[in-house]
Amino acid sequence: MLDINHIAKTFNPGTITEKKALTDCDLHLKAGDFVTVIGGNGAGKSTMLNAVSGAFLVDHGSILIDGTDVTRLPEYKRAKFLGRVFQDPMTGTAATMSIEENLALAYRRGKHRTLRWGVTAKERDLYREELKTLELGLEDRMTSKVGLLSGGQRQALTLLMATLQKPKLLLLDEHTAALDPKTAQKVLHLTRKLVSEHNLTALMVTHNMKDALQYGNRTIMMHEGRIILDIGQETKERLKVEDLLQMFEKASGSGLNNDRMLLG
Repeated sequence: MLDINHIAKTFNPGTITEKKALTDCDLHLKAGDFVTVIGGNGAGKSTMLNAVSGAFLVDHGSILIDGTDVTRLPEYKRAKFLGRVFQDPMTGTAATMSIEENLALAYRRGKHRTLRWGVTAKERDLYREELKTLELGLEDRMTSKVGLLSGGQRQALTLLMATLQKPKLLLLDEHTAALDPKTAQKVLHLTRKLVSEHNLTALMVTHNMKDALQYGNRTIMMHEGRIILDIGQETKERLKVEDLLQMFEKASGSGLNNDRMLLG
């Protein structure tokens, strides 16, 4: 479903601010894989997701989504393959539009556009049923402005919007990091539910090592722009955070100096 073949990216090459963000990054996901991505600050986690989404073009290597080579496609052309949820709950929705209008935008993405605007009765019924699955009572507030929602409600809505069209690949970039622990767990449970029910292929970046082990069927760890560990389901189920830290130190040759991950 996703093939990242030895990609590399250097920002500001030849300058004093040169940064090698990705170095020979290689990753392959099968359909239905739910892969958690961990690593210290600057390891290349979000950069890898941005490379897949087309936020920038890689220097070399290739990226294929469901067999289609998207390496040189601009971001807007890759959007039809992808759903994405960012760390900031304010990103991904239109605050001044209603819940149902935001869902309509997500539902109609990639479809033929006409001059007609407005949410049909059939669409409204669909959105109401989808909102019920969130168990947040939003199905009774469909005309409310999204800007009035809490961070957790807004992130749950963004997640629903990202999966409404059943994307080929779902990118989750620390999508619970800005939420309080209780709300973060609710959004993570919802994430697992949606990924499982729709059999989605997903990449989830997280700083929380417990969550990395608890969610998904694979965990990869990045260091200095490349993947140094790829842990399958059976191994994950036997690991504790301490074991993961030891594996990192052995693979990288250094300790993991990142308080957010250690305390996660």
